[in-house]
Amino acid sequence: MDQKTQTEIEAAAFRGLVEHLQNRTDVQNIDLMNLAGFCRNCLSKWYLASAKDHSIDMDYAEAQQIIYGMSMAEWKEKYQTKASEEQIKAFEDTKPLHAKISGHN
Repeated sequence: MDQKTQTEIEAAAFRGLVEHLQNRTDVQNIDLMNLAGFCRNCLSKWYLASAKDHSIDMDYAEAQQIIYGMSMAEWKEKYQTKASEEQIKAFEDTKPLHAKISGHN
């Protein structure tokens, strides 16, 4: 497979992941972090880092808008729930496994 085709396939897979996460508003970021070690915010940070690597002027809120499909404030108002004690404990217990870009480890 040539590099151009590989990049196009990877981009399509990324768009599919973003769309899936935008549709699964029932899945909280803390649950994603606890199970997979990354969440929508991590994905936003990866997106922002890549944009900066390509000399694109973007801030974190803009990257979140792309990943969430809306502003972070709107997403929190519509979909974010309060984390349970169990979720918070699992979050703390799994910190060493969180994506390095998350800033939690």
